[in-house]
Amino acid sequence: MRAAATSTAAALLAPRLTCSASRARLSFSRLPLRGIAAMAAAAAPSSFRPEEARSPPALELPTPPLSKFKLALCQLSVTADKARNIAHARAAIEAAAADGAKLVVLPEIWNGPYSNDSFPEYAEDIEAGGDAAPSFSMMSEVARSLQITLVGGSIPERSGGNLYNTCCIFGSDGKLKGKHRKIHLFDIDIPGKITFKESKTLTAGQSPTVVDTDVGRIGIGICYDIRFQELAMLYAARGAHLLCYPGAFNMTTGPLHWELLQRARAADNQLFVATCAPARDTSAGYVAWGHSTLVGPFGEVIATTEHDEATIIAEIDYSLIEQRRQFLPLQYQRRGDLYQLVDVQRLASQ
Repeated sequence: MRAAATSTAAALLAPRLTCSASRARLSFSRLPLRGIAAMAAAAAPSSFRPEEARSPPALELPTPPLSKFKLALCQLSVTADKARNIAHARAAIEAAAADGAKLVVLPEIWNGPYSNDSFPEYAEDIEAGGDAAPSFSMMSEVARSLQITLVGGSIPERSGGNLYNTCCIFGSDGKLKGKHRKIHLFDIDIPGKITFKESKTLTAGQSPTVVDTDVGRIGIGICYDIRFQELAMLYAARGAHLLCYPGAFNMTTGPLHWELLQRARAADNQLFVATCAPARDTSAGYVAWGHSTLVGPFGEVIATTEHDEATIIAEIDYSLIEQRRQFLPLQYQRRGDLYQLVDVQRLASQ
């Protein structure tokens, strides 16, 4: 099944002229994009010190190897049969690549059930590889054979006596480009609705993850990580083009927050956000909301699906990032004299 991509970008860019403001808005829209940014920079008092709102200063957005490409979000059905899940994921990746996808994203915990009882049973020793990590080995091999970039959702990882919820990112050569261990563990208690504590079995990761790939600079989070806007802001300040969040929001928070958080992270940081969830299984102990989605840098939903198994194929055009940042030049309007985002990891490395 293929979910059709839908875009509202053209509507968002269309001029909306109203009453007495119409003349001013029309003349503003005719300015060159860089002219708009220059106006914003000149209008902001130097005492605002926008360049100091990020410490260290924000990096320039790098030129990506590809400015336009197809993304695939594989919303997979997940069973208790690990071998079946691995073969099923591979087939979905291959089908997405055949449809022209250069970047493929898998869901959170796709190789087995999402439960504290299952995490130890389905965990893999990624560093050992081979038979100790069949999910990892499949992803590496298929990325190499298809020459695609693969954000491998997440699987339980066993390392040094600990268990982690881990996302592996593979380059088109099949090599591991980065590994993100879920930083913010999903410990939630909504009386009468849902209680789940990942910390009963999992250990929190200790490092944000930004990876340079053949399809641009990608910041990685896993599910609950999306709730923490500081992480997304940090990734934007490191020059990310795209944030990827494999996730499995539930039937309580999914309807309320899943799309809201994606659009907020995209609009706040003026970049692309892609999420990929497992398909819904109402017989499972943990029921996922689904609704894998791609959001553009204006907060517009470019493509999404419902809760059934599906693969979304949608186009990413990075030129929209600079365009949107010219329309709303937030980087020149921040108040470094009043607040600051500190990237502790980058500061420590200097």
